Amino acid sequence: MTKHILIIGLGLIGGSLAKALQRNKDIHVAGYDASALTARKAFKMGIIHSSPPSLEQAAAEADVIVFATPVGATIKLMEQSKYWNLKDDVILTDTGSTKLQIMEASKKLNHLFIGGHPMAGSHKSGVEAAKEVLFENAFYILTPDEKTDEKSLQFLKDLLSVTKAKIKVLAAEEHDHMTAVVSHFPHLIAASLVHQLDQEDKFPFTRQLAAGGFRDTTRIASANPEMWRDITTQNNAMIVHQLDNWMQQMEQLKEMLQTNDPEPIQQFFNHAKVVRDELPIAGHGAMFSVFDLYIDIPDVPGIISELTGYLAEEQISIVNIRILETREDVFGILVISFQTNEDRARAQKCISTRTVYDTYIS
Repeated sequence: MTKHILIIGLGLIGGSLAKALQRNKDIHVAGYDASALTARKAFKMGIIHSSPPSLEQAAAEADVIVFATPVGATIKLMEQSKYWNLKDDVILTDTGSTKLQIMEASKKLNHLFIGGHPMAGSHKSGVEAAKEVLFENAFYILTPDEKTDEKSLQFLKDLLSVTKAKIKVLAAEEHDHMTAVVSHFPHLIAASLVHQLDQEDKFPFTRQLAAGGFRDTTRIASANPEMWRDITTQNNAMIVHQLDNWMQQMEQLKEMLQTNDPEPIQQFFNHAKVVRDELPIAGHGAMFSVFDLYIDIPDVPGIISELTGYLAEEQISIVNIRILETREDVFGILVISFQTNEDRARAQKCISTRTVYDTYIS
């Protein structure tokens, strides 16, 4: 029996989820977007099977409704859903980056709601950027509440399994705490580092030196400001807690530097290196990331086209490519970025077998 899935919000996440779900031939994916043009485009591109004329009609036919909208918009839609003529056993879910506010709002609903957060993204946005492989090997977090029965949770897990994501079940509070540590708070730090650079007007050449490791370290500061405004305000308490811990650690570090004893300073860096080196390399974490390959190449004409030609022959897609001018803290002169760890591994093997150039993974 065909199951009807309605995805509300046809941007990168909603569109990619719609495409991935079509791997299951027993479901019908309907899509709705506040922009009628976006919905028509998604239909013409084959991202959705149908684009119903009204949200209420589409919701009435759905077995699963996915709110693939920003958290604020999702909460408003959840409120509206109380007036929709829904199936008794419909499952509502979302794709929001924070979960506590969503799960609190779900308590007022008349139907089952299971929170969701696919931890994947892209440097591109919009329905045109949608691709069915976006969630592969990424974590997809589900946050059920005490009302969720095991049968419904398993149904949603099975439905999402075609995305090839790593589905994990967490409490909403756990989710928001952990994403604050490894995603939300680091975005604030990256943004603050860029602000600090922006205040550096005594030596203008500093910006040129920032083109190397500093630019890589603060890459996440280029993320969508409106989205990160919403995430920061929605997970405010967790982030403030992390900021308190950070400021306490910075005070300790300041005292260490004022004392200027080399031994504890080395221990500080050594501990950070050990912990960082133990972090997993494969797969996606809580933040969108590309996978960089550093390559030592000579400065000769045609060398970059040679390398990209090898990658093209093996159909390895490149996200970005750049030359580093400041390399004091990184290996390699050329950095090629890939969408997945698998693509980077294939590229490293390709370049290693076809050339004598050294490659590094940071």
